[in-house]
Amino acid sequence: MPASLAGPAVGTRGRTALFRNNSQMMPTRHFALIPAAGVGLRMGADCPKQYLHVAGKPVLRHTVDAFLSSPAIEHVFIVVSPDDGWVDEAIPSGREKVTVLRCGGKTRRDSVLNGLDAIADRVGPHDWVLVHDAARPGLTPALIGKLIAVIDGDPVGGLLALPVADTVKRSGPGRLDTLSREGLWLAQTPQAFRHELLVRALRGNADVTDEAGAVEALGLVPKLVEGHARNNKVTMPADMELVEMFLAARTMENKPDRTAD
Repeated sequence: MPASLAGPAVGTRGRTALFRNNSQMMPTRHFALIPAAGVGLRMGADCPKQYLHVAGKPVLRHTVDAFLSSPAIEHVFIVVSPDDGWVDEAIPSGREKVTVLRCGGKTRRDSVLNGLDAIADRVGPHDWVLVHDAARPGLTPALIGKLIAVIDGDPVGGLLALPVADTVKRSGPGRLDTLSREGLWLAQTPQAFRHELLVRALRGNADVTDEAGAVEALGLVPKLVEGHARNNKVTMPADMELVEMFLAARTMENKPDRTAD
């Protein structure tokens, strides 16, 4: 997608005015919005991939726990389909900072927009909303903090992403081309934008695959913040093995050192 690292997509005066309007609303808060209404057909599982168990917990629980472990996050909202039969078991009730919204739509864009509408009475227009894929359980509080540190005070927002490291090929009828990977990034999540801006962007762009794409369509340039391979999305069965490796490593890191006991 055509996000870039730097450089305004609107005039300097326009970006300054936008920043001034936003800064008047400070201090802003940070909310997590997790669209989890997908069915994950490519996993070929008996339940949506966000409810598969990995490293002892459902994928979605790992995702939610990362946000709950971040002191910067005010509240976590999870958007599921109205007839979701798994979320109550995956996310136990009674969590003060977690709300399940049964307003998922047919597409990711619809689910996110429905969620934004549902939380409009709890989130200010200039508060940050960090939209994160339910099936990225490798997210960490450190990555959340890294993103927030870059976008706070920015007039647009930004997203985690990884620079393309492999050689990129494009195939066509009777041909194969090698593309330059210079300037190419793989978008990850969270993607963080202010509530008002994100609603406006998504309402005006129905055919986008992520939030940054909708914001880019307005002529704005989100910031790219380097993420980590551990935050890759679970899409195919083989992805679960890689995620389990990262989560197991994090579990070992978090265990107390008993050698001095």
